[in-house]
Amino acid sequence: MKATPWTLARRAERLNPSTIREILKVTERPGIISLAGGLPSADSFPVEAMAEASARVLRDCPREALQYAASEGFGPLREWVAAELGSQGLRCEASQVLITTGSQQGLDLAGKVLIDPGSGVAVETPTYLGALQAFAPYEPEFVALEGDDDGPRPEALHDARGARFAYLLPNFQNPSGRCLSDARRDALVAEAAAIGLPIVEDNPYGDLWFDAPPPAPLTARAGNGAIYLGSFSKVLAPGLRLGYIVAPKALYPKLLQAKQAADLHSPGFNQRLVHEVIKDGFLLRHVPTVRARYKAQRDAMQAALLAHMPPGCRWQTPAGGMFFWLELPATVDTTAMLPRAVQAGVAYVPGETFFAHAPQRHTMRLSFVTAAPDIIERGVAALAAVLREELQP
Repeated sequence: MKATPWTLARRAERLNPSTIREILKVTERPGIISLAGGLPSADSFPVEAMAEASARVLRDCPREALQYAASEGFGPLREWVAAELGSQGLRCEASQVLITTGSQQGLDLAGKVLIDPGSGVAVETPTYLGALQAFAPYEPEFVALEGDDDGPRPEALHDARGARFAYLLPNFQNPSGRCLSDARRDALVAEAAAIGLPIVEDNPYGDLWFDAPPPAPLTARAGNGAIYLGSFSKVLAPGLRLGYIVAPKALYPKLLQAKQAADLHSPGFNQRLVHEVIKDGFLLRHVPTVRARYKAQRDAMQAALLAHMPPGCRWQTPAGGMFFWLELPATVDTTAMLPRAVQAGVAYVPGETFFAHAPQRHTMRLSFVTAAPDIIERGVAALAAVLREELQP
């Protein structure tokens, strides 16, 4: 092999492929039932509303929509975000809202601004794989926060004393599906404040509740001790790649500078398009239809799991979001089992990818939002059959 003249930066060694993205390639094979990807249902995309809004934007402000734009984001969209969060108890000003290219960019900007090599970053057990990927190039030392079915335990934050921040997903977490109670949120924020630990709150799934909305955000309780990340991907369409950060005024300028260095600004046309769609209350009509769809699919997966899974499997029924988290008998290695499951026609995400330390290889994540109820039933039945074979002595 010819020698390369390129020398990689040390941080490049910490870049790893997304396990989920690699599995999604497998699910493209004909006949595979995918319970793997955390993709919103394409059937939920408001295509007609997007087409009409796009026509209005190109008719009314084509030059502005197609030109370079402010790094902070489209002013009316930032104002909408601030007003919407205010209705949820998170009082902020539009000047604190930074529009990002998906909330994934928000994670990267937080890492770039807040993490030095060797500095601590506290994460849940398990936690979102994309956050681990975003933070890893900045060379943190991850601190795993132990928890229970209600989320990370407040006393676990003591292990993260001196860390740069704790990364928390309070609403229908990816991958576990759990939602923090009001009391747990209060306890976590109080403990974090007592030890001087800032919070990065990630909330892509909070609007996808099935029976009751989740409690007020952590950031509403923590004030200047937290930053908040939100997204339009799960309520409109991920292809738009729009999210946002709400940051304390003291931190905002550095996040803005990091954003400018990364991509100047998120697509101005997309920002105007989204604002045109949502400005008159469209989400109040649209999101309930998404919730109803996902709740029916959640119920189908719960019924299938109860009907087919062998003894020794444990899960909680999520009250919102997109995922079930399964703990299987300890002898099962879900990464090793995946090829056999694919051969049987079903795919999932092995759980070990969601741990910063000490991966639990007997876990898996199942997504219920991209398959119809009858397909979910068939996929779970096939998965359970593979699992029974795995458990045979």
